[in-house]
Amino acid sequence: MALVRPVIEDFAADMFGGFARRDQRAKGELYLRGLLLDGKRKSMQPMGERLGVDHQQLQQFVTTSTWDDVEVRRRLAVWARDFVDPDAFAVDDTAFPKDGYSSPGVARMYCGALGKTANCQVGVSVHAVTDWASAALDWRLFLPESWDDHKATTPDSAAETRRRWERCAIPDDQRHREKWRLALDMIDELTGWDLPARPVVADAGYGDAFGFRQGLTDRGLTYAVAVNPIATVHPGSAVPVTPAYYQQRAFIETSPSRSAAQSPHQTHVPADARTSARADVHADGCVAVGRW
Repeated sequence: MALVRPVIEDFAADMFGGFARRDQRAKGELYLRGLLLDGKRKSMQPMGERLGVDHQQLQQFVTTSTWDDVEVRRRLAVWARDFVDPDAFAVDDTAFPKDGYSSPGVARMYCGALGKTANCQVGVSVHAVTDWASAALDWRLFLPESWDDHKATTPDSAAETRRRWERCAIPDDQRHREKWRLALDMIDELTGWDLPARPVVADAGYGDAFGFRQGLTDRGLTYAVAVNPIATVHPGSAVPVTPAYYQQRAFIETSPSRSAAQSPHQTHVPADARTSARADVHADGCVAVGRW
């Protein structure tokens, strides 16, 4: 740490330089050092012990100090853009196991860290990636439906959800949003920060969501996302066809388009896919390719 401390201090000065108060800038640099020190647990008390300071300083900086986290994230994204020079933006989510139910957004969900359904929080993030490095550009906490009082089935459960929100100081304008919607929100935010457009890559958790793929298309972004191999696809030139009926309104034709649906295993990307493919799928049936 002694060797790299000057580097950390310079980095912290860039990230926290917009803070009006000197003590906030100092605590930001202290918190950053605490995250980088040895030790598995990165909660406030263990970090305070390793740093030799009262952990309340770190707690106050993170929870109640009045600094603009959006500006810090913007500065970090700009730094990552210049340092990494990304080839693509990778969308993914990470689960953090939790023992109790008090942490914001905690619920029983699939936890990749444990390989099973368990109590956890989930964070959705967008990363700048190359074949040699990656850096987080933006991130969001995923709030399950159980944390949305608008989706509660009874007044009592809605009231309990509100109490959990107030206890965790979650802003009133935050509600449950699907992970792929959070990803699109972050991509829009990155665009507002003047980050250059890059191809978007994601696993099937996002690739299987039509709304996500369509959202990328609407934004004029190239993408390569995994899809479920049992998915069916249509050529980009396919158009809807109104089914014909008997007089008794029985179906005599049910095909939704003039081109029959195919398994991704049967679909091949044409040689000129970079200019003509709208929603083609590689022959291995696991990647959907968006129009350039």
